[in-house]
Amino acid sequence: MIVLDKLGIADKIKSELETVFDPEIPVNICELGLVYEIITKEDGTAKIVMTLTAPACPVAGELLDEVQRKVAKVEGVKNALVELTFEPKWDKSMMSEEARLELGFM
Repeated sequence: MIVLDKLGIADKIKSELETVFDPEIPVNICELGLVYEIITKEDGTAKIVMTLTAPACPVAGELLDEVQRKVAKVEGVKNALVELTFEPKWDKSMMSEEARLELGFM
């Protein structure tokens, strides 16, 4: 995960993102490796660049909405943006060691 933090609130944003779970996998989106970047700017904009486990994820809209809502409520964030990307394509190797252990991928 890349962090570019002009506001000094990336840790708070990451903490909020750790409360967002993929509905099909009982692991938060950070541990799954779905969050590629957290970017904050001096004007109060916070941008999350993330992916999904699969491009045809049936709950993509709900997941992205939840990320946007949770980032928007972080103190200091005036504008929360979520950018969806599939480059690089997500795979199991992007998960944290803890997540791989929890899901039996080790």
